[in-house]
Amino acid sequence: MLVASAAILLRRPVKLVMPRGQLFHTASYRPRSRHRIRLGADKQGRLLAGLYETVQQNSRYDGFACDHGANPPRMYEYGAWAGSDRIIRVDTQTPGHQRAPHEHPSSYATECAFDELAEAVGMDPVELRIHNDAQNDLITGKPFSSRHLVDCLRRGAELIDWSRRAREPGSLGAENGDRIGLGVACGSYKGSMTAAVTTLRLSASGRCEISTSGHEMGQGIRSVIAAELIEVLGVDPTKLDIRIGDTGHAPQHITAGSWGTGSVAPAARSAALKLREELSVLTGAPLSEEPVHVQLARTRRPSLEVTVNTIPLGKDAQVIEQLRRGIPSTTGPEYPDFMAFSWIAHFAEVHVETSTGRVRVKRVVSVADCGRVMNRRTAESQVRGGVVWGIGAALREAGETDPRFGGVLNNDLAEYVVPVNADIGAIDVDFIDQPDFKLNMSGVKGLGEVAMVGAAAAIVNAVYNATGRRVRHLPIRIEDLL
Repeated sequence: MLVASAAILLRRPVKLVMPRGQLFHTASYRPRSRHRIRLGADKQGRLLAGLYETVQQNSRYDGFACDHGANPPRMYEYGAWAGSDRIIRVDTQTPGHQRAPHEHPSSYATECAFDELAEAVGMDPVELRIHNDAQNDLITGKPFSSRHLVDCLRRGAELIDWSRRAREPGSLGAENGDRIGLGVACGSYKGSMTAAVTTLRLSASGRCEISTSGHEMGQGIRSVIAAELIEVLGVDPTKLDIRIGDTGHAPQHITAGSWGTGSVAPAARSAALKLREELSVLTGAPLSEEPVHVQLARTRRPSLEVTVNTIPLGKDAQVIEQLRRGIPSTTGPEYPDFMAFSWIAHFAEVHVETSTGRVRVKRVVSVADCGRVMNRRTAESQVRGGVVWGIGAALREAGETDPRFGGVLNNDLAEYVVPVNADIGAIDVDFIDQPDFKLNMSGVKGLGEVAMVGAAAAIVNAVYNATGRRVRHLPIRIEDLL
């Protein structure tokens, strides 16, 4: 705002350069948190109880939520659950949302505890998770709209050849002497939607224009919209004009929280179905298999336009007025009749050098249940990106704060270590691809956030399987394994 104001006053271009070292104090970050978990199970591995206590840092002046305990009790069928989240205010700037903001750290804590429980009761970690699968939400008692986590676990175990995992840590070795470890962890993320206003215009020439709420930043929203219009209307993709991210065409919401596809796909499909319905009224008969623009041309109309307001479950028409005023309003994961989540299972294979303690993630297999997969290429890319984030969290990334003055000591890319190409092995991605029509008419759920949830825990569990060392902080450092 200062730059824009200065440019207006000076009537000249103004540029503000923010050095990377200053970003650590002017931007938000994932807050430090501590998790204390106690799990109880019978001899058959059935979960009897879970206790979960967390503390999270915050600034002196802001109320960024501490919500770590929301998802863990929904992952498995606990006999009983009690949890508490607490904030500790310290002299730092306010933390903020990073990918899978609370789900990532809570999945690391609970999934690693689950691994320890499997060892204590003498069960395979995959079988323990399958044994405690849940079809209803423990907190509300409502059923899940869809849940194929067991299928994710079984398919992932098959793809990574889980049967070769050694139950005794450190007993599986590579030809070069490295210790090989296999680990598994699961994750979930809420299934959310938001309102949308969509205008769809079809010309007799075959040109199709659509404007809707939502914007493209590389996640594949345009391909989602195109897929719905092609399926319902059979339009020519070369004559399709998609207008998004522009309030001059439609009121816009923010793209966050994995609600982009779950909001845009139903909006596009709803508009396409309404256009078919109105065209059928114009022609006086059900539409044929001919291209829709040809059927429109027979009515001697140059074009046909429809506007649709998409109201997500659990909301009323007021949400459209909020959207027009620039107030985003999302729904989920709780809906009147069910709870909605996306689910994922990660399997990691790591190689650990015995002399140096260096950890290499040779392979990750991730299988997701995100409802209908709209575009497999962009969906796989989302998951691979989430896994890379998980590798960074497990083995590389940490902000080092000076305890005397509060400055960030590693405020450059030389000292703040991120994964590079040499750190990333094979990442194989698969999907269950079962539509969730209870959630929306397109059958889609979110994927961008859930992609990261559990990835770090799978790597940490694999490191234990390779070395026998339980590391209860992130990231794992070489000195933890020497």
